[in-house]
Amino acid sequence: MAKNEQKMPLPKLDNLFTTQKERDEANLEKVCELPLTKLHDFPNHPFKVEDNDEMKEMAQSVKEHGILEPGLVRPLPNGEYQIIAGHRRKMASRLANKENMPCIIRELTDEQATIIMVDSNLQREHILPSERAFAYKMKLEAMKKQGFRTDLTSDQVGEKLTSVEKLSVNSPDSKSQIQRYIRLTELVKPLLDMVDNKVIAFSPAVELSYLTKEQQKWLLKSIECNVATPSLSQAQEMKRLSQSGKLDEDKIEEIMCREKPNQVEKLKLNFRDLQPKMPKGMPSTKYTEHIFKALDFYNRYLEKQKSMGAR
Repeated sequence: MAKNEQKMPLPKLDNLFTTQKERDEANLEKVCELPLTKLHDFPNHPFKVEDNDEMKEMAQSVKEHGILEPGLVRPLPNGEYQIIAGHRRKMASRLANKENMPCIIRELTDEQATIIMVDSNLQREHILPSERAFAYKMKLEAMKKQGFRTDLTSDQVGEKLTSVEKLSVNSPDSKSQIQRYIRLTELVKPLLDMVDNKVIAFSPAVELSYLTKEQQKWLLKSIECNVATPSLSQAQEMKRLSQSGKLDEDKIEEIMCREKPNQVEKLKLNFRDLQPKMPKGMPSTKYTEHIFKALDFYNRYLEKQKSMGAR
């Protein structure tokens, strides 16, 4: 062999017995029928999958027509699969008594899987504020881990893009709105539930997210006792006082007791006055329900006394 002649690598064994076309087809993604028992939810999946009326309709459709769009999964080391897109389809298939679900299997890193999972769900018509908040937070963290540069320059305006700006490019919300949504993840769960249920408006909720966890718990007590939620101006005042170290339980109660413009007059009950009269160990969240039950019992007692007096 000549001194400068390079040694050619040996062909792979598979290449000796397959055509190029067969090898190309083997690399294409295919739809596979996978057992539901081998499909596992995405860790900390931020989007709720509930057995409600909408899900029952979806299950009926699956029963009649099957899954029209396959789910997307990635393989796990144990031979099973993690769902990237298709959590609701999996539940609908289970409710329709199906054993398998059509899925596309794709090799993905943790960060790639997170980004695809969030993007596929953000297109849904109805998304709760808490779902959007945790989804944006997860995607932003995944983008940072994946190594998205934060000094990218826009060709159109020549300005540098931060991670949040990069996230907003293909999102339905602006950079500032995404930041406001992510702030909601700092709320304690009962307050966040109130945002989802439209008991607390979005803008006041963002301001309240700057309160410490202890201050938020004090606020929950005050909301229960005053049967009222904070307005935007009240939430902003609490935020300012919290950041200056001047917000305590009494100050929260004072702010919450102030009459708001056009406010319908409400009965105000002080938490400290109620607590000794409640069953020992009863959480404050149950006080309102207990009071109404006690009033119903008392009214039935009065009716009974009245009917006995009429005899």
